[in-house]
Amino acid sequence: MTAIQLFGALLLAIVLGSIVGLERETNNHPAGFRTHALVCVGSALITIISWQVYDSFQVGDPGRIAAQIVSGIGFLGAGTIMKEGSSIRGLTTAASLWAVSATGMAVGFGYIYIAIATTLLIVVVLMLFSKLEQKLVFTKQSIQVKIEVRDRPGILGEITSQIGSYKIDIRNVSLSSVDNGDMEIMLFLGLTPKVSLHHLLGELAAIRGVQKVNYDS
Repeated sequence: MTAIQLFGALLLAIVLGSIVGLERETNNHPAGFRTHALVCVGSALITIISWQVYDSFQVGDPGRIAAQIVSGIGFLGAGTIMKEGSSIRGLTTAASLWAVSATGMAVGFGYIYIAIATTLLIVVVLMLFSKLEQKLVFTKQSIQVKIEVRDRPGILGEITSQIGSYKIDIRNVSLSSVDNGDMEIMLFLGLTPKVSLHHLLGELAAIRGVQKVNYDS
């Protein structure tokens, strides 16, 4: 590769990584525009260097150096994964970083058309599959319901029984006291699209002793 071709490959890697990163950035995910661009161009540079060293000196194995990119991106992706209660966020962003690194490697090895096609497919998956997931019956939306109640025997059982009647997964429950002596119940639920959240919250609010019901998706 000439100097111009090398520069062009690195520039292409930045562009392809930025395209994926822009989708993550607009949706307020932890790794966004700059991170994806840097991962892609860094992967391309390491791949180019490993290949150029092998081509010039006939020593080493370019595949071994490239394989270390996959391991390194694994550590970087782990930093985007967060645990909130029983829910885990950031797995998709970690996967997009891993896919972008593979795109950069493709650019570094000269598979330009494959890299471009892969970038387009990654964007399609990130933008369209999330909408498709919401329409599938088996997809469950994670929500956090906060219920303020007057502490009395059996109220927690009534609340969980009411939720259970909708066949909703209760992923985590936590209890805490509030300033006025009432109790706050925090529930992490997994809802399918068939469940009417409005009706559920209305029935929870109608339980004797329930003061306030809020939710956060």
